[in-house]
Amino acid sequence: MEKIKIPEGTSAEVSGFKVKISGKLGTLERDFYNRGTASIVKLEKTPEGINVVGKDETRKSKALVGTIASHLKNMVAGVNKGYKYSLKVHYVHFPMSLEQKGQEVTVKNYMGEKGNRKLRVPDGVKIQINKQDITLTGIDLEKVGQGAANFEIATRHTKNDRRRFQDGIFIVEKAAPME
Repeated sequence: MEKIKIPEGTSAEVSGFKVKISGKLGTLERDFYNRGTASIVKLEKTPEGINVVGKDETRKSKALVGTIASHLKNMVAGVNKGYKYSLKVHYVHFPMSLEQKGQEVTVKNYMGEKGNRKLRVPDGVKIQINKQDITLTGIDLEKVGQGAANFEIATRHTKNDRRRFQDGIFIVEKAAPME
């Protein structure tokens, strides 16, 4: 059994396998239901927080309890502090530029390419582009992380030696909860 404490100023609602956590930065909802989960794990709301209870002591049950508890802890931290990823634009010869329109970012002149590369950042993630530095912030750890990964994937260059051709957008700081 794992106990997730809910701090003051944060509220949690549990109905079956659906969990809704609200804090000062926003609200996150998640449904942990699937056919395998229902027979192994149970979620309980207590005055102090949420208990994730395994129905037996098998390895699979313990693993699932730990996974769901980690997701809930990330949700609680997200609605209270938020998450931040820092990325760096690096180029050697061809100056790369970024253009943002809403949640879509266009990478221009990557490795001297005439065509543009486009990437999409998930909804709920704020993008700040300052010349060579990119900052992604949000309350959902998985969405912020996926947005950062989308930047790296969009500028992946597979046909040449990465030690020699170092152009790209790279993650510098991962998922630090903001203060």
